[in-house]
Amino acid sequence: MRKVIVLEFISLDGVIQAPGGPEEDTSGGFAYGGWIGPYADDVQGTIIREQMNLPFDLLIGRKTFEIWAAHWPQHADVWPGVNTATKYVASNTLTSHEWQPTVFLGGDIAEKIRDLKQQPGPDLHVYGSGNLVQTLLKHDLVDAFWFKIHPLTLGSGKRLFAEGTIPAAFEVTASNVSPKGVFIVNYERGGAIPKS
Repeated sequence: MRKVIVLEFISLDGVIQAPGGPEEDTSGGFAYGGWIGPYADDVQGTIIREQMNLPFDLLIGRKTFEIWAAHWPQHADVWPGVNTATKYVASNTLTSHEWQPTVFLGGDIAEKIRDLKQQPGPDLHVYGSGNLVQTLLKHDLVDAFWFKIHPLTLGSGKRLFAEGTIPAAFEVTASNVSPKGVFIVNYERGGAIPKS
């Protein structure tokens, strides 16, 4: 069975909005785009490159897809795998695009992802895609989180865990702290919530 792995840059207060740049996502008046930049270092970069070089297919939302489709085809030297990976895009509005291979998932997204998880193939990596992640959480479809937790609070912005998250326990499978204080931690599903 394929796993759904959510990879996120996240603030201490759970914000995942626009980590990469000031114009990435200004919705809701968000003014802190690009907040991960000052925390980049070699330790974090090495781990990110290792994750990027694993076998994967992408599972992303429409907005993330549109941002990436405008960028990654021209930067294949940085991340060749993103162009050759199958991109499964949760969208009820897009039905085709020149960035291939791409499959558009409309309608009942949760059911289509359940089916996709049963098919042979590499794990499904989810980057950004805040709305899609909310759907995955509500329908208990996340098998692992790979977080880069940054030492700052943003006070506003789109948060990873919103209402509707299914209770679940996770176990740490890898962890590291970068010299600039970023906690890099992988969590895998660990069964039921333990009770004391």
